[in-house]
Amino acid sequence: MSDHADVQVAHTDLRPATADGPARGGQGRPGAAEQGYARRWAMLPVVLIAMFMAGFDIWAVNVAAPSLQRDLHVSDAALQLIVGGYAFMYATGMVTGGRLGDLFGYRRLFFIGVASFVAASLLCGVSQSSGELVAARLIQGLTGAIMVPQVVALITAAFPPRERSRALAWYGATMGLGFVSGQILGGGLIQSNVLGLSWRAIFLVNVPVGILAVVIASFVVPPARGQRRPRLDPLGAVGISAGLALALVPLTLGRDEGWPAWTWASLAAALPVLAATLAWERRLTARGGEPLLDLSLFRDRAFSAGLLLNFVAIFFFGSFMFVLTLLLQSGLGNSPLHAGIDNLPLAVTFMAFCLLGPVVNARLGARSITVGTSISAIGAVTFALIGTHYGGHLTGWDTAIATAFIGVGQGLTVPSLMSGVLSHIHPSRAGAAAGVLTTTQQFAIASGVALIGAVFYGALGSAPTRATFVSAAVVIFWIDLALLAAAAALTFLLPRKEGRATT
Repeated sequence: MSDHADVQVAHTDLRPATADGPARGGQGRPGAAEQGYARRWAMLPVVLIAMFMAGFDIWAVNVAAPSLQRDLHVSDAALQLIVGGYAFMYATGMVTGGRLGDLFGYRRLFFIGVASFVAASLLCGVSQSSGELVAARLIQGLTGAIMVPQVVALITAAFPPRERSRALAWYGATMGLGFVSGQILGGGLIQSNVLGLSWRAIFLVNVPVGILAVVIASFVVPPARGQRRPRLDPLGAVGISAGLALALVPLTLGRDEGWPAWTWASLAAALPVLAATLAWERRLTARGGEPLLDLSLFRDRAFSAGLLLNFVAIFFFGSFMFVLTLLLQSGLGNSPLHAGIDNLPLAVTFMAFCLLGPVVNARLGARSITVGTSISAIGAVTFALIGTHYGGHLTGWDTAIATAFIGVGQGLTVPSLMSGVLSHIHPSRAGAAAGVLTTTQQFAIASGVALIGAVFYGALGSAPTRATFVSAAVVIFWIDLALLAAAAALTFLLPRKEGRATT
């Protein structure tokens, strides 16, 4: 059989089940709902490279902030746009990116997303001014919003229900690994000054990695899409993006700007705009149209509770990594590389238990998240007690026990977050569900960093010292305990066993 014919069979086999029964391949074989795509395990690491690149670039830029201010004379406002602008474009474009995948095919949008993300990374790496870098980062965030929903959609479409939880667990592990490695590898790349590139290396490293991913993906990624091609919903896309923008922009810039009146007005306007958009989506659904938000997804308890759980859990992890970075570098005076070394207990335990996460998830289902958040809570309490005991004499290695507990807990939690929500979603709705979920996660990161960051800086005071950095961090870790308790409670709203993809 020729390569072309093989692709056509893969395309047919990936069609989801219909109301009349399972889809059938060209030779009468069961479709993807039963068998899955033949090269799915070869596809998985390739598409996860895209998720890693997108997550890595969120956190590596935080480590690069001092170098950017020194080399490009970046102002505080421009730095906020370089860091937060990426997250803003990334979050607001996710739902539309998912719909475009449903419309034009996940493979096609994956290739477009990866290629454009590589090009945007190159623009970031060669930027000669803060204005150029801000523009390139906004483009990079938008291309990430095209790329990432296709990763989740391809996994959901290519894997049969019995394997989907394990595959989505690897997605979650990769997302968390991007969090951790952005701090460690990003600091290492900057400190080692590879080829004299300094901060540019954290962007330029995406170019060869992305090109390699595209080449390999051309052999193993199937041309999958939902059963039918939905229509676009421009008004819904504008309304969702505007509502998220009204919330994310003040959360990103508010603290540095001193929370002027426009930030509060913007936040106040976000809810009415989102409410009006939801009303339009309901009206469009009632008229037989195809809204950008598939509101029927929210009638499923596992999906709705899982979204809230993802928000709380990622809100914690994203804000925790942000505060830990500030404590190790600004508070304890460590270099980026030294801070990365201090993060090793967290990184090693996180990666080790990410490898175990899919196995634990297969045995415990959503309860693996309960176990993980409980262990993370032990780490938060330990961190608060150690910080209170040592005060201004705290060192990075004094935090090792606490960060190791959090690494274990998050290694069990993060890989299971995606599967807890998407493992039973029908492949025909993969793009829509993935867009909503990844938007929720990115909004959680942005709002977690902004809100917890505001509390941290408020506790820090106007004349920060080593001791006040530690005491401010202790305040945050007690707040983290409450967040983790809420996440653990939410897991009891999820089904005990992952069901068949029916939603």
